[in-house]
Amino acid sequence: MLLKVNRDDIIEGLQKSANIIPAKTGAAFLRTIWLKAEGQSLQIMSTDSNIEFCGSYPATIVEEGLAGIQGRSFFDLVRKLPQGEMTVRTDPEGQHVIVEHGRRNYKLPVNDPNWFQSLSAYPETASAMWSGDFLDEVIEKVSYCISDEDSMEAIACMFMVPVAGTPGEETRIDVCGLNGHQFAMVSFFNDDIKELLPDEGVLIQKKYLMELKKWLTFDEIDMSLSEKRLFFRSTEGRETFSFPLSYYQYPNYNNFLSKLDDEDVSSFTANRSELMDALDRILIFNTDANRCTYFDFSPEEAVLTIQGLERGSAEERIECAFSGGIKRIAFPTRNLIDILGHFSSEQVKLILTGSEAPCGVFGENDHNYKVIIMPMKIEEETYYSEEEV
Repeated sequence: MLLKVNRDDIIEGLQKSANIIPAKTGAAFLRTIWLKAEGQSLQIMSTDSNIEFCGSYPATIVEEGLAGIQGRSFFDLVRKLPQGEMTVRTDPEGQHVIVEHGRRNYKLPVNDPNWFQSLSAYPETASAMWSGDFLDEVIEKVSYCISDEDSMEAIACMFMVPVAGTPGEETRIDVCGLNGHQFAMVSFFNDDIKELLPDEGVLIQKKYLMELKKWLTFDEIDMSLSEKRLFFRSTEGRETFSFPLSYYQYPNYNNFLSKLDDEDVSSFTANRSELMDALDRILIFNTDANRCTYFDFSPEEAVLTIQGLERGSAEERIECAFSGGIKRIAFPTRNLIDILGHFSSEQVKLILTGSEAPCGVFGENDHNYKVIIMPMKIEEETYYSEEEV
C-alpha cells in the first residue's frame, strides 16, 4: 500500500472513526482503524462490533492495499501533525505502516489482515433524506428521558414509529424516550421516513444515539434500514454510520398521554425563564433525601417551597394562571429544570392529572413536543427536638 493524502482531508474522518473504538480495553481488532487504498480514495473504517463507520476521502493511490493499525495512536499522531501532504505506506515485509510528513517519519505496527471483516453495506433499495441538524435536535429533545441502563431493554432505547392520524390526516412520526418517571416525544411529518419505517417502529439503544450525535453535522443525510441495522449516510456518499436495531416491546405510551385529555385535569401556566430561575435557586436547598420542590397553587400565584434541617428552607412566589382542583404537588427539582431547559417557548403549560399522576409539559411555541413527568409522593415530615425524644 502506498498513497499520498492531505492531512486535513482525513482528520475529521479519523476522529469519527476513533470515537467508536475502545481506547485501551477490549480485543485488539476492535481497537483497529483499517486503511484501504483503492481507486482514487482512502477508505477509513472501524467498528466496536456493533457500531460501524466507513469514510472515503480523496487521495493519490500509487499502490492499492489494506492495513490495520492501532486506531487511537494513529489518530493522535495525525491530529498533532501540521497541515500538509502525508505519505502513508506499508514496508516490504507488511509489518509496519510508515507515515512520512515533510522531514518527519513514523512507524506503526500493522495488525493481522485476517482480522478484517467487510462492514455492512448501505442498502440502496430504499432511502429517506432528512436534515442532520433536525435529527440532532430530535435526539437532544428525547434522549435525556431514556434510561441509561442497558438492562432496562425497551426503555433504554429511543422509539421511532409511524402513527396513522384520523381519517383525512397525514401519518406522523413519533420519536419517544422513556425512563420510567419521565417521557418525551417529538412528532413530525416526513413521507419518505414514513414509508421506510415498519408499522411496529424501530428501537435504537441510547448508547448508539450518543455516538450518532458525534457523527451528525448540519448537512442533509440519508437514512436506510436493513432487517437488523439502521444506516445513515452523508448525501455525497462519503461517510456511512450504522448500528444494530433492538427488538423489545415498547410500552404503550398512549395510555398515559390520554390522561392529559381528561375533563378533571388542572392547568398551570407560567413564564418559563422565571420558573427555571426560581427552581435553580431552590435547588441549592435540595439534598439527596429531600430533592423536591413543593408547589402550592392559587388562581394567579404559585408558591414554591422547600424545607429541611440540613440546608434550611426557601420560598419563591411566581405569577401564573392556574385552574383546577389540585392545590399542592411536588416535583423533583433538578428533573423539572432539565425538562424546561429543552423548551424554547416563553410560556410553558403544565397539565396536572393528579398529585401523584402523570403531568404533561407543553410550550406555546414548541409545537409537536411534549414531556411527561411524574410528581413525587408528598409526605409530611415531622421534626423532633432532642428534649421531645
